[in-house]
Amino acid sequence: MSRHFRQRTGEEHRATWLELFFDLVYVLAVTQLSHYLLDHYSWGGAMEMVVLLLAVWWAWIYTTWMANWFSPDAIPVRIVLIAVMLLSLLMAVAIPTAFGANGLLFAGSYVVLQVLRNTFNVIVSEPGSAWRASFQRILAWSLLVAPVWIAGAFTEGRTRLLVWACALGLDYLGPAMRYWTPRLGRSPTTDWSIEGVHFAERFQLFIIIALGESIVVTGATASDAGVSGRTISALSVAFVGSAALWWLYFDRVADSALARLRDATDRERLGRDAYTYLHIPIVAGIVLTAVGDEFAIAGPGDVGSIAAAVAIAGGPALYLIGHQLFRLRMTGTISTARTAAILALLAAVPLGAVIPTLALLLAVATVLVLLVGYETREPRP
Repeated sequence: MSRHFRQRTGEEHRATWLELFFDLVYVLAVTQLSHYLLDHYSWGGAMEMVVLLLAVWWAWIYTTWMANWFSPDAIPVRIVLIAVMLLSLLMAVAIPTAFGANGLLFAGSYVVLQVLRNTFNVIVSEPGSAWRASFQRILAWSLLVAPVWIAGAFTEGRTRLLVWACALGLDYLGPAMRYWTPRLGRSPTTDWSIEGVHFAERFQLFIIIALGESIVVTGATASDAGVSGRTISALSVAFVGSAALWWLYFDRVADSALARLRDATDRERLGRDAYTYLHIPIVAGIVLTAVGDEFAIAGPGDVGSIAAAVAIAGGPALYLIGHQLFRLRMTGTISTARTAAILALLAAVPLGAVIPTLALLLAVATVLVLLVGYETREPRP
């Protein structure tokens, strides 16, 4: 095995300082995504935000898998991760105008970071090894998709959205197809060996990043709105909701999933399905929730906004839907209590037409707190 790989000694690896430093860029990226949706709050803007979110997520995902295989203490690996961090920063900076003047900056940064990292993986893996063949397939898919991303940057409006959506489709199809490549065939999932504790911890840290961003954004919105009774009330309720979202993931989901992943014989397949794919609605739900909190804090007395209600109640509902899908893949079960909470949240959306946004935010927080209280009395899955 290459000296750049992590040494598998049987001990559990934890996230390194470099990985934590790397994640700081994605704090900015998640903030930019929530602001993008707030500034382009329409169905078209939502579709654009989803494309940007999926690209940001995919850049982070591939780097997380890489850092699970390679040692960040190795100097060449460290240099590549820092270079990818810079390219991720450029992506994040380009997000507000990615569908405008800075489309090429966004797409170009994404393409270069994917190709750079995957090329490095091929170069440092041993010739003739299963690792080398697997990384060659991944690199081939990156090179296949790269022209589509760049071509999209030279289009405008809905055409760019369509072209980039096609590029994302190819990107996300890669792991599902096990990176089938002419002459090289497919990669067995056993080639994607992961260290369970480190892998799960990285995703848990990303959830913390997303939740932390929502708190920062709501705090900044409250500060801009000025100190008043309604603003403080809305900020307090929004914080309670964020705390409940944290509780629902880390008191139940995180530990149970980690234990399942650690003991699984199909660890690599679970890592691909449950973490790489099924964490997407969880993260998207946090972003949408942050937008809803901003609506409520900026206008706590506003009435008659179904659009705001979709974010205020729909964000937590999407978050819990992601939890249900994740749990189903990990344990083969779903939570009846969480299903009931999802239905209650979706039923609350029409209330946005008749009650103030602060009242709706309070109703949503109440549902989440009641769910937390109920689950603390139930056995863990």
